[in-house]
Amino acid sequence: MDKVFKALADPGRRVLLDQLHADNGQTLGQLCEHLHMSRQAVAKHLGLLEEAMLVVTIRRGREKLHYLNPMPIHEIAERWIDKYQRGRVRVLAELKKTLEGESNG
Repeated sequence: MDKVFKALADPGRRVLLDQLHADNGQTLGQLCEHLHMSRQAVAKHLGLLEEAMLVVTIRRGREKLHYLNPMPIHEIAERWIDKYQRGRVRVLAELKKTLEGESNG
């Protein structure tokens, strides 16, 4: 999980993940078109994202396609967010129902 947190700490890598979320399965060249980074910098960021298992690649002929792997982020959410937020979310949902009931009554 340390590699995932390290990978997510960089804003440039988060932008790459956002791009893959919007349009999964892009080549290095396609990813570079939308960024203000050199091809070499994007490749380095992608390498770190691959190490963290946030990006997986598949070769298609000469092309190397990059795909978002959401599982590490899901695991972080389950471990570090969900268990701490469940109670709050439940209380907020109950409060919303109460307030809606009062406004309708």
